[in-house]
Formats: sequence, structure tokens, C-alpha cells
Amino acid sequence: MGTATAQQPRTSAETEVYARRRERLREQYAALPADTPVRLAKRSSNLFRSRAEASGPGLDVAAFDGVLSVDPQARVAEVQGMTTYEHLVDATLRHGLIPLVVPQLRTITLGGAVTGLGIEASSFRNGLPHESVLELEVMTGDGRIVVARPDNDHADLFRGFPNSYGTLGYALRLRIELEPVRPYVRLRHIPFEDPDAYFAAVAEVAESQSWEGEPVDFMDGTVFARGAHFLTLATMVDTAPATSDYTGQEIYYRSIPRLREDHLTIHDYLWRWDTDWFWCSKSFGVQRPRIRRLWPKRHLRSDVYWKIIAFERRHRITARIAALRGHPGHEDVIQDVEVPVDRAAEFLDGFQRDVGIAPLWMCPLRLREGSGPWPLYPLEPDTTYVNFGFWGRVERRPGERDGDRNRLLERLVSGLDGHKSLYSTAFYERDEFWELYGGEHYEELKQAYDPDRRLLDLYEKCVNRR
Repeated sequence: MGTATAQQPRTSAETEVYARRRERLREQYAALPADTPVRLAKRSSNLFRSRAEASGPGLDVAAFDGVLSVDPQARVAEVQGMTTYEHLVDATLRHGLIPLVVPQLRTITLGGAVTGLGIEASSFRNGLPHESVLELEVMTGDGRIVVARPDNDHADLFRGFPNSYGTLGYALRLRIELEPVRPYVRLRHIPFEDPDAYFAAVAEVAESQSWEGEPVDFMDGTVFARGAHFLTLATMVDTAPATSDYTGQEIYYRSIPRLREDHLTIHDYLWRWDTDWFWCSKSFGVQRPRIRRLWPKRHLRSDVYWKIIAFERRHRITARIAALRGHPGHEDVIQDVEVPVDRAAEFLDGFQRDVGIAPLWMCPLRLREGSGPWPLYPLEPDTTYVNFGFWGRVERRPGERDGDRNRLLERLVSGLDGHKSLYSTAFYERDEFWELYGGEHYEELKQAYDPDRRLLDLYEKCVNRR
């Protein structure tokens, strides 16, 4: 876990250890070949891009894993960039605190969520993870290590770092806000048949942070089919009559249409989606009772499933079998998109007509009051957006190219004044991409912090141009 967990403040010895670690990284970076694009030597990832990353030696940032300090009085933590949210939450929960937004998968790192965006059910109150960052220490593309804050000489980097995906530099240390929690969470699963009524309720809760007179701390939803929309409203409480356990034989998403009320510990609530990777563990047979009883509980985790997927993608086993059978094959449609809540029903209708993957995850978000601007992912203030997450594959139609369905979704989202996350495959043309993702501002940052282009630029890294 690194140097210190949940200790406040850091000792001088711990500070020296961190300083030496930082200097070793600077020396390692300087020693890498200047004519080879730099990449991180990471053992795991939560990205789903199909194009290969840069070859050549990698920058080893594994040592930057661990919580440096937690200050319960100020409700802030100093955290290294490679720290997973699983480890971060373990440290902060000891003080009855959590980060303002805890992405739903355990092995997402804090640095990754800030440079690549993240979201969860508190985002209608607290925005996205980068909005609760107070300070960033970044190794930039030109080899400097700078401290960026919203009010110092590197405020431009502070604002432009979110959605830069490591193309301006790497976050080594972050100072973040925390918020208090209670021991349990009460969930209400509310069904809606009509999508307009569904999204009207989302907008109402996002504005008032309450429903039927009760406060709402977390809000997300699941769309199982047309006419089967569920809104899950969760409130932190001090006691619970009983708690459910979705870390073993029971499966969380299957409880949503079955139960109207449920209770979880705050810890289990934060990781409710991780055990079955939302519903994607079904692809590995893990939801079949016989297999689930034999599958080790410690391997009911998103990172285990991701490794299986990564193996399949490397060896293209499914595609090879389809080709042998003369089948047109499948297209992966693994995306998260945001559209304004008043256009959400339009998006859902188009998605269900042209793609048809189900279930879908629904998560509302709003920028925090006074937040921004965040030029590489420009969301409008005082506006409720709806994030839709869909992760599956569709059968290619005769004559359809690989990527056509994803391109269709890109056009649909842009036409509804929405945005698309870049953790997965994208197909935008260069001019459209830079218009959507702050190209002019990005180029200024690239010139300031990576003038020799040692790091890939955002378009090169994120867009599949096949």
C-alpha cells in the first residue's frame, strides 16, 4: 500500500521517502529514449480501446500506490496517483469518510479517474472525481514535476488535466476532498413504465436531492427493456433491519426489479456493481448457480473478468470462430455517454431501436456549483446530464463494417448535445474530435507541458481510425 495508510500528518521520514521516489521517477523518465513515445508500464487497466498502445520501454509508476495521509478534521486526503479506489476507501472509511465520488470498479485508480473521468451515484450531488481535487502533483511530458492548483501558475494544467488520459503528464500525488458517511445505505428501487416520467423523476431528484420528502444521497438507475425502467434512490442511515450480501451467491442487479427496498453496508454499497461487473459476468457463465458455487469468492471481481476479456481480445478467439462459420461477426459496443436529461428519452429510444443492448446503466450528474471550466470535457453548469453505460456486443448486419454501430452512436450523442467518454473505442474524424474535446486549449497545454511530443496526443491515443 505504499508509505502510510490513514496517518495524519505525514512524518518527515515519510515525506523524504516520497521525495526520493519522485526523484527516481524523474531520472527514469529522463533515461527513456527521446525518440520513442512514452507509455506507462501498468499491470492492469480499465480501458477498452482496441488499438495498440505505444511500443517501447514503459515508465514504471507502480511505486506511487498508497494513501499518504488522511486528515479527518479537514476532510482531505493526500493520495498517490496509482492508488486504487479499493485501497483509498479502505483508508478513509476508518475515519467515517469517503471520496466525494467513488467509481464503481475497485481497481480504478485515483489518477486514472481524474485524467480519464469517472462517475457514480453521488455525481448528481458531487459531479465527477476531478471536481473534488484540491491539488495535483504532475510529472509533465517535458520531464518536470509541477504542483497544479486552481489558483497558481499551473492553473491551466489543473483545468486541462481531466480527460487528457495521460497525454499531458501523469498524476503522482493528489489532494482530494472527503465527505462523511453513515454505516448503512437504504435503497429504494422505483419502477417506471414511461421513459418521460422516468427522466422527469431523475431531473426532480437531481434538483431537490430528495424524493417524496426523504433525502437522497445516491441515485442511479437500470433500464432492463422498454417499459422496464428502475430508479434506485439510496440514503445513508445509522441502522438497518438487515443487510443483503451481493458478494457471493446473490447478484445485485437481479434484486432491482424484485425488491422495492433493500439495505447494504456502506462498504458493500460502494462495490455493489463490482462483484458481477454490473451484469457482464454473465458472459463468463459466473451467474449460473452451479458455476457460481465453484467459482472462488475472491475471484468475483471486475479485474478478474477484465483479464479474461483482455486475453480474448488479444487472441480474437470469438472472431476466428465466427469467420470459420461464415458468420458476419460481432461488434463490441462498450461505451459511456452523457446527454442532457431533457434529451435522455430521445437517446434511449434511438439506442433501443438501433443497438438494443440491455440492460443499460443510468447515472445522473451535474457539475458542482462554481466548478470548472473543464475545457477538455465541457459540460454546461446548472444542467443535469444522464450518463448511459452499455457494455456488450451486437451482431453485425450484412455489409456492416466493424465500428459502424459505434459511429452511429457517436452521431446520435453529438446530435443531442451530449458527450462521450474516451476510455473505449472512438471513431471521430480529427476535426470533429478536437471541436468536441477542446482542441485549441489542448494544443496550448501540449506546447506548454510536452513541446517535444514525448507523450501521444489525445487524438492519437484515443481514436481508432480503421
